[in-house]
Order: sequence, then structure tokens, then C-alpha cells
Amino acid sequence: MFPQRLDSPLAYDIAKAMMDGFNRHYRLFRSESARAKHRFETADWHGQQRAQRERIEFYDLRVKECVMRLEKEFKAGAQPMDVWHQIKLHYVGLLVNHHQPELAETFFNSVTTKILHRTHFHNDFIFVRPAVSTEYIENDEPAARPTYRAYYPSRDSLRDTILRIVDSFQLQREFEALPRDVDFVLAAISEHIAKVKLRANFQIQVLSSLFFRNKGAYVVGKIINGFTEVAFALPLLHSAKSGKLVIDAALFGEDDLQALFSFARAYFMVDMEVPSAYVQFLRSLMPRKPRNEIYNALGLAKQGKTLFYRDFLYHLKHSSDKFRIAPGIKGMVMLVFDLPSFPYVFKLIKDYYPPQKDTTREQIKGKYLLVKQHDRVGRMADTLEYSQVAFQRERFEEALVEEIRKFAPSQLEISDRDGDGHEELIIKHLYIERRMIPLNIYLQEALATGVDDVRAREQVEGAVIEYGNAIKDLVAANIFPGDMLWKNFGITRNGKVVFYDYDEIEYITDCNFRRVPAPRNEEEEMSGEVWYSVGPRDVFPETFGPFLLGNDTVREFFMKHHGDLLEAGFWQSHQARIRAGHVHDVFPYERSKRFAHLPRKEKPE
Repeated sequence: MFPQRLDSPLAYDIAKAMMDGFNRHYRLFRSESARAKHRFETADWHGQQRAQRERIEFYDLRVKECVMRLEKEFKAGAQPMDVWHQIKLHYVGLLVNHHQPELAETFFNSVTTKILHRTHFHNDFIFVRPAVSTEYIENDEPAARPTYRAYYPSRDSLRDTILRIVDSFQLQREFEALPRDVDFVLAAISEHIAKVKLRANFQIQVLSSLFFRNKGAYVVGKIINGFTEVAFALPLLHSAKSGKLVIDAALFGEDDLQALFSFARAYFMVDMEVPSAYVQFLRSLMPRKPRNEIYNALGLAKQGKTLFYRDFLYHLKHSSDKFRIAPGIKGMVMLVFDLPSFPYVFKLIKDYYPPQKDTTREQIKGKYLLVKQHDRVGRMADTLEYSQVAFQRERFEEALVEEIRKFAPSQLEISDRDGDGHEELIIKHLYIERRMIPLNIYLQEALATGVDDVRAREQVEGAVIEYGNAIKDLVAANIFPGDMLWKNFGITRNGKVVFYDYDEIEYITDCNFRRVPAPRNEEEEMSGEVWYSVGPRDVFPETFGPFLLGNDTVREFFMKHHGDLLEAGFWQSHQARIRAGHVHDVFPYERSKRFAHLPRKEKPE
């Protein structure tokens, strides 16, 4: 170890410059998140989408800026290691009383590894574990908003309390009929408390900032009564009829909140002074949701990656199974492996592809970046991207190592770096996604019980309905999946169908959807080859059938619920609406939960 002395003014100056770099980053991040309120109030949906994309790039830009400053002003890369040790100690001192210490530590890691060019996450000069606790951090500045507000209603004052909660956000757009919507919310809450005694601690806790995403804003909180806590969220939308605000639904319980904060949805815009306090509150609503996914959902993806990797290393220390080739049909572009005891899959881009896959590594990486920046509408899995990831060689099955050597040799390095006989297997670039049951396997298992089995038919029908709904949600978000085979979709724990193969996705507006031309003569009609010209962006929906509907039961349900997907007109009509500037509503909750199905009779103010 290096001596723990703090006698270098240069080390302090570098540490302070790094902290300044982080503070600038979070100030800009928070400012952009706060502006989401104005964009919501003014219905600036395209601006909201643009800000969502641009904010994702903030972190890397600020890291680059900081690295350039440190090299220019301090020649940081040329400093000896004992100075870098002091830099870290000074930085720890600067974290005292900081409101985002965990994010600042991650920023330090990013900058340091860029400058020192250390790889494989083995570095004595980064924060492998947190140095500062995030417990009970609160913004104690004068006039600062608390993380959450607590309300203590009685049964008689509950309605007024709901009104106060909504009014507290001071939205600068008129509600269509707030008293009416509050009555809907009151009725929904009453279902949860009607038959229970209200205890002395009965209260409603609500996070002080709204959660903005797409065309919605969400009030998020929990109802506490005795030992019971019930999570809730209230979606606020613009009425399609009046353009004024409405409370669209009342969501209750962990499952509803898990769906709202799903890994397959775009990140929220939330104005947070103390993000760790928001994460702690949200974790109380969704105890099964990993902290890394909550940070991701809040737009703090780099912190999510840091926590995920720490959890992953911890899991490796407490498990002994081996990485293997992932079950299912092998992809032509991506090599996929998993660890059976760990609920994620690891994907790396192969070095070469079959002739029908006219693509490159950079193009594929571009597709994954597109998904990261786009509205995933609950139908595209989020991915974590890593470089230079080191594993223990002994944890890999031989068949998997040979698969990587065969299809992605440029991405593989095996070495005994420490000279102790324990080899490391290093993968230079990979993506990590939540593991799901491939839809083709799910359907095969359901169909294996027999088409006369009522439960099996219900399973198949439900999966086919969800598959079609997933594609239609993607279409609404201007995404054409490209390869629509069942194997490229998965079933989540909650039964949702999610797309996860991105190498062929395109914007709907970039495609040319066509009907198959009628044959001009008998020779063309009998030909086994395509007799008409096909451009690089041409798509013929009526040709999807032979690839998707080989099973009679699947075909029956598909044609019953989603036959329109085989018609060029379906795709063309959505394409025209998107080009005209229309932004579709895609709800992160079942339509049956919407108050829209209740009579919207105006009540006097």
C-alpha cells in the first residue's frame, strides 16, 4: 500500500478539479430533468423525446471534458502512483456532506480509468466499494424541498388531502375536472382501506418531484397504515378531448409499480437533489427490484452499471456454477451466454456473419445505442454495455470458450496476468440484458401438452396476443423490429412479451412497406424465386406469415387478434401518422385500469 499522507497540493487540485467536473455534470443533468415539467405543461412531446436522447450522452461528454482539463492543466496521466493515491484520499474528503456521493465516486472511477488506462476493473485507485454512506442524506439547505412529503388525513379529510397532493406540484396547466378525478382516486383508495381500521400512524407519503416520461407525469408515493404499506402512482396525462390535464388511473401495489419502472421502458426525468434518497424510497415500494435498475430508471445509467457490476462480482464469489452457451436457437450476429444462477444474459458481437446479414460491428453497436436512446415503450429490454470485462477462466465451460474462439476471436483474451496460475478470460466488449424465456421455447412447451388442452390453448393465445401487442407498441414508437421471429422475443416474469434482438431494427419512417405485386404471367406465378424488384428498405408484410405461422394453433390465434400485421396498409397508416408528427400514447399499465372507462360527468367546482 502507498503511505496515507495528504501533503501534495497538486493531488488536492486534481481531486478538486474532478469534483468540479462531476458537480457540473450533475447540475446540467438535474437542470435538463427539471425542464421536463415545462415540456409536459406545454405538450412539447418532441422536445421531451429529444431531451431524453440528449441527456443520455451527458455523462460521457462531462467525463471527456474532465479528462481533457486534467491532462491540460495537471498532466494527470504522467503523475506517479503515490500522487494518485493521494488524489483519491482528497476526493474522499470532498465527498463529506455531498448530496450525490455515490454518483461522484462513479464519476471519479470513469475519469481515473480513462487517464490511467487501467482495464478489467482491477485498480487500487478507484472506488471498488463505496467510501461514503448514502444513508439518511437529506437536503438541509434553507427552503429546500424534502425528498418526500407526509400527509396525515382522516377518512373525512382524505379527499381534501388528495387535492392538496396534486396541487402541491403546481402544474401550470389547467385540469379538465380535478374534483371529478380526485373522486375516482378516492374511490380507488377506499377499496384498499374501506374494511380496515385506520391506525394512529395512517399517512400518505409522496415523493416531492413528479416523474416525467413520454406524454405522462406520475405522482409516486405510498399509503402507510399500521404495519401495512401500499405503493401507489397516479398518472397525469393531457386529455385527448380537451387538451387539459386528467388523472388517468390509480396504480396500486408492487406489481403495478414494477411495470411502471420496468427495465423495458425509457428512463424517467426527475428533479432530484439527493438521488440516493429517491432510490431508498422507491426500494421500499419495490423491494424485489435491484437498486441498479432503479438508478437506471431515474436516468442515472452509469450508476446503475456500477451497482450491477458490484452485485455481479458479489454473486460470483458466492456461486460455483459455470458460464455456458445460452439455451435456444443461436443467433447469426450475437453470441449469447449465461450463468444459470444469475438472471441475466451476456451478448457479444461476432466477428463475421452469414452473407444474408449485411452489417458491421459498428452498425450493430449503433442499433443498440438507438435502443438505449429511444422510447422502449415497455417492449425492448434495456442493455448494460461493458468493455474489458475480466472473468475467471475456470468459470467457463470449454464449449463456450471454443464458441467464442470460433466466432469472436477478436473479442477474447486469456492471460495469467498475476502469474499465479489462475487465468483470466477477458471479453473486450459485451452487452448484458435481463434473462427472459425465449418466446419460441415458451410456445413449444405450451404446444407440447396438446392442442386440446384448454390451459395450453389459453397460454398460447395469451402469448400470441402479447406478441402482437408488443409489435404494435413498437410500431407506435416508430420502431420496426426487422427480424420478427418468435425467438427474438422473450416472456418476462410478469408475462409481458419483450423484444431483445436489435441488429435489424429500423425506424418505421425509414422503411418502404409494400404489397407483393401480382404476377404478370404464368411463369412468374409458378416461379419459386422473387420476380419483382426489392429495394434495401422494402418490407412486404404479407410475406411474414410463412415464417411465423407454421403451427395451426398459433396461426388461428394470430389471425384472430393480429391479422392486420400481415397487411401493408396497417404499417403504412402508422407510418403516415408518425411522419405527420403524431406521438402515440403507450401506457405502462393495463387499459382496464384507466379512469377513461368510467363516466366522465363534470362536477361543479
